[in-house]
Amino acid sequence: MEDTLFLDGMCGLCQKSGKFVAKRLAKPLTISELSSEIGMKVIADYSITADSLILVRTGKPFIRSAAAIRTLLYLRWNWRWLFPFAWLIPLPLRDLIYLIVSKSRHLLKNELSGD
Repeated sequence: MEDTLFLDGMCGLCQKSGKFVAKRLAKPLTISELSSEIGMKVIADYSITADSLILVRTGKPFIRSAAAIRTLLYLRWNWRWLFPFAWLIPLPLRDLIYLIVSKSRHLLKNELSGD
């Protein structure tokens, strides 16, 4: 499987993030929805509890903040340089911030889509 970023297709924030990433890619990365056939297969194959963000990189899945930070490695240099600094933030704190945003992401749907 090629490196793929899976996003929640029902989430406005996820959709905007996917578009942001797609416009700034420097390395090949497929962007797909979690609810797609391949997304559901990845969730089942790796026994992942459905999340809003999964990155499969070189055959290994990453979720939450680890997926978000590793996605920086696919972007142009002006975004990729943030990777080592973001990685310095301890995992529990990164995931806490991720979970807070993740819990409120559906509330942002209308604001981001302009409805």
